[in-house]
Amino acid sequence: MPSPGRHRVAAGAERRRRQALTRVALAATALAVAAAGAVVLITGRGAGTCSGDPVLVQVAAAVDIAPTVMEAAGRFNARKEQADGRCVLVQVTEQPPATVLRTLIGDTAGVLETRPDGWIADSSAWIRLARKQGAAGMAGTETVVATSPLVFATRTSLAERFAVGETEMSWEMVFPATTRGRVRPTEEEPDVVRVPDPSLAGAGIATVAAARDLVGTGAEADRRLTAFVRWAQAGAAPDYRTMLDALGERSFWKRPVVIVPEQSVWQYNRRPSADPVVALHPREGTVNLDYPYVVTSPDPVKAAGSRAFAAWLRSPETQDAVRREGFRSADGVQGPYSPGPQIPTEAPSARASILPATIDEALEAWSRLAPPTNILVLADASRHMAEPIKGEKGRTKLSVALDAARLGLQLFPDSTHMGMWEFADAEGRGGDHRERVALGPITEAEGGKVIRRGALEELTRTMRADAGRSSSLNDAILAGFRELTEAYDEGMNNTLLVITAGKDDGKGLSGGELVRRLREEWDPQYPVQVVVLAFGDDLDRATLEQVVSVTNGSLHVAREPGEIIDVFLSALARRLCHPTCRKA
Repeated sequence: MPSPGRHRVAAGAERRRRQALTRVALAATALAVAAAGAVVLITGRGAGTCSGDPVLVQVAAAVDIAPTVMEAAGRFNARKEQADGRCVLVQVTEQPPATVLRTLIGDTAGVLETRPDGWIADSSAWIRLARKQGAAGMAGTETVVATSPLVFATRTSLAERFAVGETEMSWEMVFPATTRGRVRPTEEEPDVVRVPDPSLAGAGIATVAAARDLVGTGAEADRRLTAFVRWAQAGAAPDYRTMLDALGERSFWKRPVVIVPEQSVWQYNRRPSADPVVALHPREGTVNLDYPYVVTSPDPVKAAGSRAFAAWLRSPETQDAVRREGFRSADGVQGPYSPGPQIPTEAPSARASILPATIDEALEAWSRLAPPTNILVLADASRHMAEPIKGEKGRTKLSVALDAARLGLQLFPDSTHMGMWEFADAEGRGGDHRERVALGPITEAEGGKVIRRGALEELTRTMRADAGRSSSLNDAILAGFRELTEAYDEGMNNTLLVITAGKDDGKGLSGGELVRRLREEWDPQYPVQVVVLAFGDDLDRATLEQVVSVTNGSLHVAREPGEIIDVFLSALARRLCHPTCRKA
């Protein structure tokens, strides 16, 4: 998981005030213990004796609930609870769940300096993931502190527009419009539904689970889930405040909606606005985020102090504080205090089919699909791709394929590295392929010129196939494979994507020679995957099937123009099983 950013769901001044109060409470108690010496008489729950130094319990809390937990810690410390006859002092720090997870499983990068003794994540999925990845010293059970349902949030003015058009929020809206049979959303629905980054936020994990639950299983489901992940990545934000702020910036998206916990809408609306944010429930039912506390200390005394704090978090006093800060109660029955007109008073219905196993499986799918891509595209510009398409006046196989590639380009996030070659026999002009965009970061300019994403999009509009040139498909595949192997990035999925009619005209490498060389050169330590998108029926299927088999890639054939985008998504969906996919 990438290094997380820090949420800012509470106003800075208010958070600093709360943190200061907690530090004062900790300091006051610590000073009292130090001044009294080795044996201290301290009353707690009416009477009790604290001896020795206090038991300091470090608690890491998810960013949105951290201010509430800090206040609870101040009240807990004032009670002078005991563990092994010593006073327990709880110190709470705001920590994104991904950082805590890495710390608990023993990673060495992007971790906390000190292992926490207690952890409040923003979803039980993090706790299950930590246990699955072998985190030691974690208790076998956890205590839910608060809940908050996921909502679709937008500005009140836009929500009113949706209401006039009788548009209900739906999980279908998290998918790009292409998966719903059209290029763009209608004017009566959101033009984008942004999702929190699942590698950083529980709300993002829950959204992936809802998407997976909606599409089901099978090849078509994998295509749709892949489209969702690529689309979500392009608009993901590291924190809820950033997402909600973006609702007021309509320079690009005109009808934006974001998916966030209900509490973040409550918190955001604490500041006055002429057009406040409103929370809307999806018609299919939603997912409730829970905020579980788990004891993580292997030390028996610290663990005892951590358990005492967990019990305090479920006390009526703390549960009351939870609701005052915009959360729902731990059991989800009681809503937040003073919700305002922007928060529905009724509890949303839950999508009952989203079980813990669904969430865990969805998180695994995201982890396979989300890593950035290092991709080199080979576009066939030979006479075979210059053939016209029946029923598509003036359009060739290549122009139809590139139209789909232009849509597919939108599904690649800014973390992508991409390049593009065209290939066809050069007829004495020096080579069988030509680099049009050098492989590199998609958001950077190539050679100080146009940004790669823009250059690639322009090529999808201007590249033409040449009816006078034969195909050098085999030579181009080998050259592209070697180029990508040389530029292999272990932090990325490395893919050679070949858009072709699937025919080599025999002026260079034979099919058998190509397969032999790939088999010799393919390295499991640098597993470059060859994915072929072939258009039409006149293709050398036998050779191409061997090529993709040797590289653990896949062959996808489209016969109609409308199939191209589905074929493109099918190719990307192979990442759900790579590098152990069965033969496509």
